Amino acid sequence: MFGYRVPAPDEAMLISGGRRGLGGAPFRVVTGHGKFVLPIFRKTRFLTLSMCESEVTETCVTRQGIALHVRAVIAFKVGNDHESIINAGQRFLSDQDQMSVLTGRIFAGHLRAIIGSMTVEEIVTERQKLAAEVLDTSKMEMAKIGLIVDSLQIQSIDDGDTGYIDAMSAPHKAAIQRQAQIAQAQATQASVEAEQEAARNQAEYARQTAVVKAEYSAEVDRAQARAAQAGPLALAHAQQEVLDAQTELALRQAKLRQQQLVAEIVKPAEAEAERIRVLAAAEAQRMKIQAEAAASYDRVALDRMLIDQLPQIVKEAAGGLAGANVNVLNGADGLGEIAAGLVSQGLTILDSVRQNLGGPDSSDGKRPPENSGNGLLQLHSRKDDKADDGPVNVD
Repeated sequence: MFGYRVPAPDEAMLISGGRRGLGGAPFRVVTGHGKFVLPIFRKTRFLTLSMCESEVTETCVTRQGIALHVRAVIAFKVGNDHESIINAGQRFLSDQDQMSVLTGRIFAGHLRAIIGSMTVEEIVTERQKLAAEVLDTSKMEMAKIGLIVDSLQIQSIDDGDTGYIDAMSAPHKAAIQRQAQIAQAQATQASVEAEQEAARNQAEYARQTAVVKAEYSAEVDRAQARAAQAGPLALAHAQQEVLDAQTELALRQAKLRQQQLVAEIVKPAEAEAERIRVLAAAEAQRMKIQAEAAASYDRVALDRMLIDQLPQIVKEAAGGLAGANVNVLNGADGLGEIAAGLVSQGLTILDSVRQNLGGPDSSDGKRPPENSGNGLLQLHSRKDDKADDGPVNVD
């Protein structure tokens, strides 16, 4: 449309004429959109906002008095805010190439000042520190002219013919060369060791191959020998089996003959011996029974005779008490014990008679008890016709 202007994305449109811009600026700033501009009454100019580059090559003297040739590259642009655009537009709108020239001069001055306060070692080893200090010191000045610095790169540092940097790097070069030589020697040694290891592996493989071949050959020989021996061994095994069968048959025949002899001779003899032993045992048992019956008869007759004489024996024993003084210590119980003692003495006399006669009961060698009953009867005859000389005590 006629009179409608639109700036490029990397440009700022400056419209002069008419009312003033922001902060009393002689123009209005338009970025990112179009604006209707009256022709003839308004004037439109464009300020670039794209990235610009400035190269600085400067000879600087260090704190040690050594001259260094420093080459640096600065990347800068106009700030995106209205204040920066206004500052840059008032200074560079008519000649925008001057931004690179002025920026290079500003950075050259700050670069000389910063390098003058540092040593060669610091500058060489700490380039980033050098760039940061230059940026910090130049930031305020660049802001006043509406420019901002995106980066500063120190591309090269050269001391010319003085050879200071080379001398400074000599120890490091020597160390690097020494390390390179060591690495080369280690690589050579590793190569030799690898070759020797490969040779050992080949020799070991050859040895193992020879061993395997020898074992295989020996196995083949053993198999052939076993095959050659298979026929004779089979024949020998067959003959051994025949001999074993014949031996087993002979053993069975001998065992059968032994059983026949036992059945024909031993068993009848044992049966006859058993018959004779049974008859002898029966005869001995019969004779024992007859002897025991005869002995029992004689004992019964003797017992009957002794029983017939027992009253007379007791009477004779009682007659011994006729001249005795009997003291009864416990009344009627004492009299009962005396009577029982008399009877027991009679029985004792009867047993003694049996033993003297050699009866069957005397064979065991045991003597009957002298007293029977609960008390001990002691009789003492009177001597010299005195009644108190022979008491009978029943305990």
